[in-house]
Amino acid sequence: MKNIIAIEANSSKPKFQQLIEYIINAIEEGELVKGKQLPSINEVSQTFGMARMTVAKAYDELREKGIITSHHGKGFYVSNTDTRSQLNIFVLFDALTPYKEILYDNLVNELGEDVSVNIFFHHHNFKVFENLIINHLGSYNYYVVMPHFNEDVSNILQKIPKEKLLILDIDVPSFGSDYSILCQDFKKNIYSGLNEAKPLVQKYETFSLVLSSKSFQYTPVGIIQGFEKFCNENQIAYEIISDLEEEEHLQKDHAYLVFRENDLVRFINWANKKGWKLGQDIGLISYDDTPIKEILAEGVSVISNDFSLMGKRAAQMILSRQKGRFVNKSYFIKRNSL
Repeated sequence: MKNIIAIEANSSKPKFQQLIEYIINAIEEGELVKGKQLPSINEVSQTFGMARMTVAKAYDELREKGIITSHHGKGFYVSNTDTRSQLNIFVLFDALTPYKEILYDNLVNELGEDVSVNIFFHHHNFKVFENLIINHLGSYNYYVVMPHFNEDVSNILQKIPKEKLLILDIDVPSFGSDYSILCQDFKKNIYSGLNEAKPLVQKYETFSLVLSSKSFQYTPVGIIQGFEKFCNENQIAYEIISDLEEEEHLQKDHAYLVFRENDLVRFINWANKKGWKLGQDIGLISYDDTPIKEILAEGVSVISNDFSLMGKRAAQMILSRQKGRFVNKSYFIKRNSL
């Protein structure tokens, strides 16, 4: 590598940037191949008369771009010869549900082919969430995190530099406008959606919210608050059910709002066995839309975040480094189940 490095002391370009460009050039010319060890920080510093901090800064940026990697006690190695990849993104979701898949596909497509994306899942396990973030700090130059917890995780998120972080789907109220946040307003979404559905809901004797305490899905507090506000304001008798596990939980002339895909399928199966017609004998609303819900049981009514739009907007915020708090759109779709 020595023969291609020529640091210009009087150049307007910072020395660390010159070093980055020379290493990238060596990779593109085939002098540095994948797995090749780079000179140590001390070697580069002494050979080319550069400050150690300058060399370390260049190496850190190359590592964040995913071009080189470091092994403790062994040095730095070329890990990626595709130098066109300017963005190397860490994505942390709760779980890959059908609607999250829509979000992810739109995110990746909007980012483009030259962006490298690796996805991980925490499944609402706080320790897994924390370890995944800590263990991947410095290995990526951008982080997209979905902090699906009804508790404060800001102390963990603060370990990621704010200029390299997009918080997705769930708001972190303690963070200001210097962070990038694209979220749902769950309380507003459920309240607005139910108000659109009000004439249909009022046909039934009782309205039940079915939570999902025994699954990898979880219910944000805002959902419960919006549901209770709607029912109380409209004097609708309601109940909150922790899980839908027994066929006996279904009652004729009642309406239900469900979250879990398994609960949705079970609900439809049990209603069919009883000979009940959805939208007439019993009512059903599902939270978050997927293509299958348009045709399942002649159409399932939904209140949904626009996950396609969220994926595209997230990509645009990453590419433009846009800061601020933005609330994604939601909608209600009336189908035959209500």
